[in-house]
Amino acid sequence: MSSMPKQTDVILIGAGVMSATLGVLLKELAPDMKIKVFEKLASAGEESSNEWNNAGTGHAALCELNYTTENADGTIDISKAVKVNEQFQLSRQFWSHLVKEQVLPNPKEFIMPIPHMSMVEGAENVTFLKKRLEALSANPLFKGMEFSEDPEQLKQWIPLIMEGRTSPEPIAATKIDSGTDVNFGALTRILFDHLKQLDVEINYGHGVEDLKRVDGGWEIKVKNDQDNRIEHHTAKFIFIGGGGGSLPLLQKTGIPESKQIGGFPVSGLFLVCKNPEIAERHHAKVYGKAKVGAPPMSVPHLDTRYIDGQKSLLFGPFAGFSPKFLKTGSNLDLITSVKPNNVLTMLAAGAKEMGLTKYLIEQVLLSTEQRMNELREFIPNAKTEDWDVVVAGQRVQVIKDTPQGKGTLQFGTEVVSAADGSVAALLGASPGASTAVPVMLEVLGKCFPDQMPEWEAKIKEMIPSYGTSLVANPELFDQIHAETTKTLELTEAQPIR
Repeated sequence: MSSMPKQTDVILIGAGVMSATLGVLLKELAPDMKIKVFEKLASAGEESSNEWNNAGTGHAALCELNYTTENADGTIDISKAVKVNEQFQLSRQFWSHLVKEQVLPNPKEFIMPIPHMSMVEGAENVTFLKKRLEALSANPLFKGMEFSEDPEQLKQWIPLIMEGRTSPEPIAATKIDSGTDVNFGALTRILFDHLKQLDVEINYGHGVEDLKRVDGGWEIKVKNDQDNRIEHHTAKFIFIGGGGGSLPLLQKTGIPESKQIGGFPVSGLFLVCKNPEIAERHHAKVYGKAKVGAPPMSVPHLDTRYIDGQKSLLFGPFAGFSPKFLKTGSNLDLITSVKPNNVLTMLAAGAKEMGLTKYLIEQVLLSTEQRMNELREFIPNAKTEDWDVVVAGQRVQVIKDTPQGKGTLQFGTEVVSAADGSVAALLGASPGASTAVPVMLEVLGKCFPDQMPEWEAKIKEMIPSYGTSLVANPELFDQIHAETTKTLELTEAQPIR
């Protein structure tokens, strides 16, 4: 049975952190705008945004070595690190605004201060880390970063990692105390609770099956799982924020911008420490270097996390392969995403990424003890009985044709939108949730260009550095960083036991 189409201004597909952020931004800028949300699962933040499916690193490029690459001449390119950090500062400012507005009354529910560290072994890597520190230290966004290769100092910073370490290889680390751990699942749920109070219609158990152009916008076909009924809804603007499920829906729009784009799913596992005494002995997010052939999102890291109010310790991720685009997806997702317009793009990527394919197969075949041995590269004394395996979220890396060649695997987060701005989709993976605010501002710029001039003053009130480079204005950065640190209650440094 089909219902007559129901009209609204905006439809958000997927109840993750991206839709939550866009919904809140729109209601701040245009309170009378009518918004509907459709989510196929039973509640908000259950897929990519969920705290168990997401590393929770407030990605500010403070510790992620893959954001700083070494050029052929030995210099370090920090441009991506600077861009990611600038983006995260926008997210911090918007969250800080929402704390002041009592939308996020208790910041500790979703964000906690935690040192961010990079750790390397081997003389060549130690040299790289020193050069990286020098390059970053000249930039105001990375002020306060320390370096040490002194084992005694490292024992103070990372006692669990240094204990029992017998390798003769030199070891070094950088540390910066302004890092954060973000519970994006909790943040998403709080934002959707707020949207509900603003009369946003949120429909859980509603899976979007199709999209088509109609006069004045788009019509979506939705399956209501509660009573197995098909519904139709129309809107002037549609945002597709369904995590890995965004690509198939983008393809259904048929817009030219959706052509020659494919997706490569990567699954993951984490080891989680079930011994609270061990978890208490580590207080940092420590990122290492990715193995040769590994995707950047598979950089090994040992993370202090705050989940359900408890301090936890996670290690990973171990990459894997599943043809599903979502944890709750179908084994046919990858096959059905191959279309006549992207088949050559996908084949070109397959030919180029044999190293990645080999790496993923090796990761899938790892035994528990082999995973523990990888953990022991971080924690030499780790005992198997202290750790459990948790299945992490599914990510879909974008594949598209670029100046670098046909079928290039993209590592990052990107927006694909129609030329007329009537539909936009978010694709990709890390830094993802951390950059939700700048990415959704990009969506507003592309899809609401006529309204942006009148919205600009309100945006700057919420996000003071909007449209301004913080790198070029170090005094403004210092001021904003101090204010957001205070508002988000990020000043409590916890001693390492």
